[in-house]
Amino acid sequence: MNAIPAELLHIVIGLVAVAASVGLIGLVMVWVERKVAGHIQRRPGPFEVGPSGVLQPLCDALKLVGKQLFMPLGADPILFWLAPVLAFLPVLLLFLPLPVGDGLQALDVNLGLLLILAFSGLAVLSVLLAGWASNNKYGLLGAARGVAQSVAYEIPLLLSVLSVSFVAGSLNLATVVEGQGTWPWNWNIMTQPLAFLIYFVSAFGETNRAPFDLPEAESELTAGFHTEYSGMGFGLFFLAEYANMVVVCAVATALFLGGWHGPVLPGPVWFVLKVSSLMLLMVFARWTFPRVRFDQLLNINWKWLLPLAVANLLLTAFFVKLAQFA
Repeated sequence: MNAIPAELLHIVIGLVAVAASVGLIGLVMVWVERKVAGHIQRRPGPFEVGPSGVLQPLCDALKLVGKQLFMPLGADPILFWLAPVLAFLPVLLLFLPLPVGDGLQALDVNLGLLLILAFSGLAVLSVLLAGWASNNKYGLLGAARGVAQSVAYEIPLLLSVLSVSFVAGSLNLATVVEGQGTWPWNWNIMTQPLAFLIYFVSAFGETNRAPFDLPEAESELTAGFHTEYSGMGFGLFFLAEYANMVVVCAVATALFLGGWHGPVLPGPVWFVLKVSSLMLLMVFARWTFPRVRFDQLLNINWKWLLPLAVANLLLTAFFVKLAQFA
């Protein structure tokens, strides 16, 4: 029997580690989000199970796993159950090219950014399948909103990423990080502040996070595209949302915030601290800003983010070319 190639074994081990990490991240983020919501709304949040309610998400997860799976009448059985799997599994691949530290990267590829952008597009397909296959009008409306929103916000997000890639001259996240220094004034956010702002706002639209959570607006669409999902069908959508949050924040850290670079502390610690800070900022935004209307959501993109992203990309390309002639 032929031996398993070392690179394939490395990828498999990385996927197993990522899958375990995503579950742990989901538990931690549920507790953090509920505590932040309680603080902002002047209430304690969960506090009954474990110290300060820290075991409450674990109890909720066990309850979710034990719930019976239901499928509505008239639903497409194949597409209905394929949607949550398609929402969760591709997200695991997005973690592989992320450089947590110097040399700490599950998959070192020159086109790591391209891989992330390509596989993240499958999230749109899972939303569409979930809404269409559910045979539910609220699910279908949520899916239509999700597709329109994701297609729109992918464009300025991609353009902001390209601006940094032009400066770094690479689509490899590790190479982009290596081109930045230890201190904040050496990071790309200092030379590309507009690109960072466009990227971070677009990240809310791509991850369907409030105030851009129109595909699952509870006050209008019950739960939107995943209205008919129960048990682990809903759980996979739930985990995929937090996993996508980690990915967009990790990419922002690598592109704009110096990645693992930082004084005194080890590189992986700096990377985790930066990603956690961005995720906490997304949680604060959810419980601070009201949900926008759907026309406002699209106007923000087409009238502001997209023109600014195009202008920023053109200026970046001009100055990069100018620097080559200098």
